[in-house]
Amino acid sequence: MTIKVCVGSSCHLKGSYNVIEAFKEILKKYDVEDVVELQASFCLGHCSRGVTVLCDGMEPASHGSQVEETPEGFILHGVNAENAEELFANEVYPKLNLN
Repeated sequence: MTIKVCVGSSCHLKGSYNVIEAFKEILKKYDVEDVVELQASFCLGHCSRGVTVLCDGMEPASHGSQVEETPEGFILHGVNAENAEELFANEVYPKLNLN
């Protein structure tokens, strides 16, 4: 699975670098660095919805206001360093099927 954090102009100004750093720590904490690839991505086209994160290759665990399904996987909207772990734990981790 791949997590792509938007680093386009709008997301960059809204803290995408901090989101990338948060995800690095989260992947290490959950010991999934060998299962989840973290990448930066150019504009994902959701500039008005805060920092956007595309989770390739899976369906979301739930459907909330911050989650949008796409043909590639799902998008998390409004991600920041403070809510990144909660979104990962609720939306991404359950779909990794590590149990």
